[in-house]
Amino acid sequence: MAAAKKAVLGPLVGAVDQGTSSTRFLVFNSKTAELLSHHQVEIKQEFPREGWVEQDPKEILQSVYECVEKTCEKLGQLNIDISNIKAIGVSNQRETTVVWDKLTGEPLYNAVVWLDLRTQSTVEALSKRIPGNNNFVKSKTGLPISTYFSAVKLRWILDNVRQVQKAVEENRALFGTIDSWLIWSLTGGVNGGVHCTDVTNASRTMLFNIHSLEWDKELCEFFGIPMEILPNVRSSSEIYGLMKAGALEGVPISGCLGDQSAALVGQMCFLDGQAKNTYGTGCFLLCNTGRKCVFSEHGLLTTVAYKLGRDKPVFYALEGSVAIAGAVIRWLRDNLGIIKTSDEIEKLAKEAGTSYGCYFVPAFSGLYAPYWEPSARGIICGLTQFTNKCHIAFAALEAVCFQTREILDAMNRDCGIPLSHLQVDGGMTSNKILMQLQADILYIPVVKPSMPETTALGAAMAAGAAEGVGVWSLAPEDLSAVTMERFEPQINAEESEIRYSTWKKAVKKSMGWVTTQSPESGDPSIFCSLPLGFFIVSSMVMLIGARYISGQP
Repeated sequence: MAAAKKAVLGPLVGAVDQGTSSTRFLVFNSKTAELLSHHQVEIKQEFPREGWVEQDPKEILQSVYECVEKTCEKLGQLNIDISNIKAIGVSNQRETTVVWDKLTGEPLYNAVVWLDLRTQSTVEALSKRIPGNNNFVKSKTGLPISTYFSAVKLRWILDNVRQVQKAVEENRALFGTIDSWLIWSLTGGVNGGVHCTDVTNASRTMLFNIHSLEWDKELCEFFGIPMEILPNVRSSSEIYGLMKAGALEGVPISGCLGDQSAALVGQMCFLDGQAKNTYGTGCFLLCNTGRKCVFSEHGLLTTVAYKLGRDKPVFYALEGSVAIAGAVIRWLRDNLGIIKTSDEIEKLAKEAGTSYGCYFVPAFSGLYAPYWEPSARGIICGLTQFTNKCHIAFAALEAVCFQTREILDAMNRDCGIPLSHLQVDGGMTSNKILMQLQADILYIPVVKPSMPETTALGAAMAAGAAEGVGVWSLAPEDLSAVTMERFEPQINAEESEIRYSTWKKAVKKSMGWVTTQSPESGDPSIFCSLPLGFFIVSSMVMLIGARYISGQP
């Protein structure tokens, strides 16, 4: 019997979407932007000490290979010829820091994740060295000195990991964010792997001058980072190298964007003033400010949005960053056991219909925008004997929406023109309760694309549009029309404001908990300064446990 004929769909483009909680590989039709197939693998997070968050770089790399192979198998089952995949883009969790040995290809330490807080005392010491009238770090990078960004994580690794110190001395060490680690490994690793990053990822290290688009000597000296370990900085859309193994060997890797920049591209926010909000592990609102750097007066970051080609102009964005969004759902699942799967949160929240005065501030890694308050910790307040797990679930979803309201308010004040609607994407947007809550709390419509994988789509668009690939046109007239789902506010403005002002009261109570020794030292006395939220949650767990025993819901 003759073999079934392979479907001809025109040029295809693949995208690696390496996030904090999972890795995915997705394949799109470059002419229609249709998602044809994908595969996803969850990634472990390790918490070796209070405030520390790590991942295994080898597990991350292996997950990419697995997702590529499985997606290619699925395409084969759909009778789609994988030889039509003409390019691959990479989108990644930003700031997460990896140091590896260029001779062996082995990581020299676990990846220190963007959420990690171990560097708080480093941040405090560095902040004291910046003159009050000349914050050269912020003016060059657009970023506040914070545990969030790569420079302080790398400084900690250089100070504390002997293996890394030795590798630097012997000129064997390479540093990179996750994109650099993946591209170096996928393009050959020890056998000629390309050590590079793109402007969007470089702009999140605190070592990169966002005006000159180069590593900055003064910044590297300030943080004590040897410049020879840094990757080459490239545009977000050009051929970096070829895949050297697996089903897609020989396919060019030609797109690279930090995940939030990729989502901005995937939402087609190419005009000054267009914005999107992505709901992933954290929550990130980006507004395109065109070719000009706009510095925030309300706690937002100035960052590189994209540079779609070597000879193309750079575009900038204002960004509101929230550390904990989807991560709070994972915490309810893995730490408290309130739900067995992340999808169950919607069912529980629907059952409650309200939080009944319970407010949850998930400041597990301090508060990011607009507060930049590292001393904050998570609290749940407004508990009564009536409160049950459904109310906690509802409060967790509300927390994501309230945090978005805070950064949207800051964005509106910085831009001067309030957004008339909010474009959204990311894994959490499949939760209809969350989307309706978001419209109610913002009191503007929330607009969601029917195909929510905009982060991967942005990376695929950059890869397909690269010079030497040229299978994806970014000309406005060629961009595919996207069907949208719209959520309108369903409560009155007064009720929305009352709920928001109560949330702000809860946020104030979350601040100032960590006032003693930094977790950086690992001293057990740190537990003496555990936040009240810890004890509230402990009490809540006991209450829920007691109700289960007594058969109550």
